[in-house]
Amino acid sequence: MQDRFSSSRLEAFSDGVFAIAATLLVLEISVPENGFDDLWQAIRDEWPSYLAYTTSFFTIAGLWAAHHGLFRRLETADGTIMRLNLLLLWAVAFLPFPTMLTAEALRREDDAPERTAVLFYGATLLLISVVITVMTVYVARHREVLRDGVTMDELQRLNRRTRPAPAFYAAILILALLAPRAAVWMFLVVALTSVLIPDRPRGEHRRQTPRE
Repeated sequence: MQDRFSSSRLEAFSDGVFAIAATLLVLEISVPENGFDDLWQAIRDEWPSYLAYTTSFFTIAGLWAAHHGLFRRLETADGTIMRLNLLLLWAVAFLPFPTMLTAEALRREDDAPERTAVLFYGATLLLISVVITVMTVYVARHREVLRDGVTMDELQRLNRRTRPAPAFYAAILILALLAPRAAVWMFLVVALTSVLIPDRPRGEHRRQTPRE
């Protein structure tokens, strides 16, 4: 019999890592010393940092929402879930580094470091997406770890929330080979979509509130 772990403790630990990673992102934004001669211009020149920060922040936010949706349906966690979760947190905690590299590379005129940084950043996002997808699929196939009353429709919705993302990230990585800056904007679109577009159950738009 596999060891069992408290899903609530794993989620609490995960929430802490998500919060710290999101906070570290903003620490990479700064104005150089000589920028204070024309501060408004210096603030505008930091747009690569704003872009990278916003993309990574909303990536973490969407990931946190998917992670919370998964863990609130768990009664317990086995060793596989625990290890997958640690791998996920390892990648999330690492995200501020490629975020900083991407922001710095976007400031340069040279295409080579820009392409390398964006590919490195995209590979990190792809890894994160693959791990959360694998975790969700694993949980759906091992109902013994789920709370009573969790339906197959809920599990399918969780799968739909995470499963398309790896394919999107892989496609954007291919785009990054030709147009790194366009790829960064596409990463932002994926991140915002995961947060701003609600994942409603099928047929919910047809439900109406009874007038009685």
